[in-house]
Amino acid sequence: MKIAVAEQPYCHFVPEPLSPTIGAVLRGIDLGSELPDEAIAEVRRALLAHKVVFFRDQKITRAQHIAFARRFGTLEIHPATPAEQPDREVLRIEHGPGNKGRENAWHSDVTWREAPSLGSVLRAIEIPPVGGDTLFSDMEAAYEALSDEMKRFVCGLTAVHDIARVFAGRLGKSAEELHEKFPVQEHPVVRTHPETGKRTLYVNTGFTDHIKGLSHKESAWLLEHLYAQAAIPEFQCRFRWEENSIAFWDNRACQHYAASDYYPQRRIMERVTIAGDRPFFRA
Repeated sequence: MKIAVAEQPYCHFVPEPLSPTIGAVLRGIDLGSELPDEAIAEVRRALLAHKVVFFRDQKITRAQHIAFARRFGTLEIHPATPAEQPDREVLRIEHGPGNKGRENAWHSDVTWREAPSLGSVLRAIEIPPVGGDTLFSDMEAAYEALSDEMKRFVCGLTAVHDIARVFAGRLGKSAEELHEKFPVQEHPVVRTHPETGKRTLYVNTGFTDHIKGLSHKESAWLLEHLYAQAAIPEFQCRFRWEENSIAFWDNRACQHYAASDYYPQRRIMERVTIAGDRPFFRA
């Protein structure tokens, strides 16, 4: 069922939009407190409306971070999380002098899963003096900006997503090893959002390998065309991190790009990811 996400009054915070199409800072809410179900429902409504929401001055613990994310669904454990780490729901992303940031490409998290994530909650632990912003792009607007003929064409296509494209090198494993646990997946190029009913582009530079049924040349050309939609500034917002800031984004509706312009300064973030469901396209 399609859910209306038009702006209605909020009782537990004040949303401050960052752009006309995507992003809002939610002011006046404490994520470390015992939030009532009504407040969580409002955060979810704001997430659906803005695709990514931000919180400032949230001095919370790792346990409180996990507890907040769990209010929205089951949590995932990322294969890059060390097996010996406590609280394995947390993926620590740490860069500094000996480890330059590598998340500077447009992507949606874990599209290589059979059921990719609903959303991610990212908390700033340590930030550089300047730089290290994260950009977000509205994939609903990216789809809507396509010509009518292109929309008709891409809505019938399926893309192949592969974890090995990124994590074979990072985890020091072969593609075959990774595919034993995480086989390549097929998802619609355009997915229907399960809560809003909106259509969004669902291919990304990180994990999409090719479009099924097209030649290599055709697939490469079309993917480059669709990838470029994320880079259009009118579909974007940019978030400047501060210590104890939090971003919560809808992986079904947007992509993100972590600017790696702060090297060799340190940037430490912790991410908790909420499990989603299998993407589908409703004709």
